[in-house]
Amino acid sequence: MHPDLILFPHSSHLRPMKPLLFLSNAFINTFGITQPSPKAANRAAWFIAILLLAVIVTVVTVGVFVVHSLYRH
Repeated sequence: MHPDLILFPHSSHLRPMKPLLFLSNAFINTFGITQPSPKAANRAAWFIAILLLAVIVTVVTVGVFVVHSLYRH
């Protein structure tokens, strides 16, 4: 093994990342969007999180409605 290979970086190199910012960065990098300023990144993170929550709530609501209507009859 190469002596300069770092398998486990020192803890000072690791920074905790907020889950919302991680989500927005993943979305931005996946679709190739220009990197926003920190303020705009925070706003985008909240926007993406709200949209994701809305989609999840909609899917669960439709699923409950379908299951309810199937077992009602």
